[in-house]
Amino acid sequence: MRLIITTPAGSGVDAIGRALAQGLTEITRQQVIVDNRAGAGGIIGATAIANAAPDGYTIGIAATAHIVSPLLQAKPAYHPINDFTPIAQLTVIPNIVVTSLKNNVKNLKDLIDLTKRKPDEINYGSLGDGTASHLSAEIVNRSMGMKTVHVPYRTIADSYTGLWSGDVQYEVYLMPSALPLFQGGRALAIANTGRTRSPALPDVPTVRELGYPEAESEITIGIVAPSNLSPALVQKLHQLMVEAMKLPDVREKMSKQGGQPSPELDTKAYEQRLKLEYETYKKLISTIGLKPQ
Repeated sequence: MRLIITTPAGSGVDAIGRALAQGLTEITRQQVIVDNRAGAGGIIGATAIANAAPDGYTIGIAATAHIVSPLLQAKPAYHPINDFTPIAQLTVIPNIVVTSLKNNVKNLKDLIDLTKRKPDEINYGSLGDGTASHLSAEIVNRSMGMKTVHVPYRTIADSYTGLWSGDVQYEVYLMPSALPLFQGGRALAIANTGRTRSPALPDVPTVRELGYPEAESEITIGIVAPSNLSPALVQKLHQLMVEAMKLPDVREKMSKQGGQPSPELDTKAYEQRLKLEYETYKKLISTIGLKPQ
């Protein structure tokens, strides 16, 4: 079996994929080969999954970029729903709203008040147009009525420096990317956009607790296969994912990335979530005026 990972080696998604591959190898007693196909916002890897034979021997990791990247293309290389067979949702990872200590902001209410006092003067950083950090921040902004200025950075290191220096006042990052921002007391985590508090950050309240359920956003990570996979193979692969995700080592490595295992979701529920994300991001991208390239 080959597991295609659409992100570079060393990324959070890669860590989850490799943990799963090890678990599958242990269960099946056959080597599961990890194949990193990074580039073009995940499009290279996703295209390789879509073009593979639907024989159950090629599966791949699908994260939110799997949904978003084709929406930013004038001529998409693949359709994120129609060209794949959903197998299992592995986990969801929340975003964390992190604010600069230069702001004198202590909580989410303070940040909202600051943006209301200075509309279009407060900056937020991201990794560029259409990235998860950009779209997640826009979900937060629109649900809370915050009018702020988007500052895209070329690298995550540059975005960290921008927040610490106060060039941008807040950022919304996936938990693994957010952790370095406030560790060491250099910034402050003020809200979790997930549905529940994270064991890794138990003191950080969710946006729902703070009165903004519309600000919820999580990165869905799951397993997909090429389209037209037989129902029997779908069922077999799903069961393998469930068994692998029960292994303590797999669960521990996933938790380190801020995710809680969710393999009990059947393929239909995972498919419905993918379709919901597709419609949500399609509407958001249109609303904020991002033009397909």
